[in-house]
Amino acid sequence: MGKQKVIFDTDPGVDDALALLYLLRHPEIDLLGVTTVFGNAPVTLTTRNARFLLRSWGQPVPVHPGAAAALTPDMPQDDFPVHIHGRNGLGDHPVPDQPTDEPETASQFLVDTIRAHPGQIRVLAVGRMTNLARALQIAPDIADLVRDVVIMGGAFRVPGNITPAAEANIWGDPLAADIVFGADWRVTAIPLDLTTRTFMTRPMLARLAQEGGPDMQLVADLSQGYVGFYKRSGYDGMLVHDCCASVFLTDPDLFTLTEGEVRVPWEGIALGTTMMNPTDRQGPLDAWADRPRQAAALDGQAEAILARIAQICTA
Repeated sequence: MGKQKVIFDTDPGVDDALALLYLLRHPEIDLLGVTTVFGNAPVTLTTRNARFLLRSWGQPVPVHPGAAAALTPDMPQDDFPVHIHGRNGLGDHPVPDQPTDEPETASQFLVDTIRAHPGQIRVLAVGRMTNLARALQIAPDIADLVRDVVIMGGAFRVPGNITPAAEANIWGDPLAADIVFGADWRVTAIPLDLTTRTFMTRPMLARLAQEGGPDMQLVADLSQGYVGFYKRSGYDGMLVHDCCASVFLTDPDLFTLTEGEVRVPWEGIALGTTMMNPTDRQGPLDAWADRPRQAAALDGQAEAILARIAQICTA
């Protein structure tokens, strides 16, 4: 069986860096391109950061700048989590390049690549869903051509991390998320229900940096502010949200999926909530009617996921 053809949609972002390294090091992954989106930092910075990481690791993977703002009306455009990812998006680790304004090419790259490899492309999206929603608006036919879409996002049965109802990636563009969940392609969400249990301790991160060489050392270096964010809450280490989604591509047996139709409200107090109608629920569908059945990993083997990350990132 050949390698999996993957497009990585991302907003680097500290935990995005670990997820990217996992994809690059895994022998079963053929990373065709990286598309960037606003989120952990403005898109000019996330694009610069993606190129910096790839160049630092000697990987000539193309990077396509994506959306700078949400599709959802009246969403804040300059509210970035600098207290978590630093002002430059990479924990304020020195990045020599200056950000530049570039045309948005991410959505067209998604469309062209999916059409060029029908039934083969897996899209891994670990930021706002804006690029994916724009690609669907440009070319609805890609929903029938993509292999599947895996996202890091959502909070189905646990509190959100932005509001009590909403996880950050979904909250950042809930209209886009509702479009993505409503398209006729296979979506699997790796939500906070599982990712908040995949905690990499500081000693484990230090061990991976020692065993994984300069590439993993860079991840550890730029993660120190992220570790500091969790330390202020009494935790010695960091959650690896995005890399959990990378592991799903290669080790789906470590995840337990629940299926159902999903809606995401994009206004009001419930903005950004991931609302799943589970398959065993009895009653009318109403707003969930005619929606495709999608999946969410509400449970999984957290320790085995961490062990898999360690194995690949130190290989």
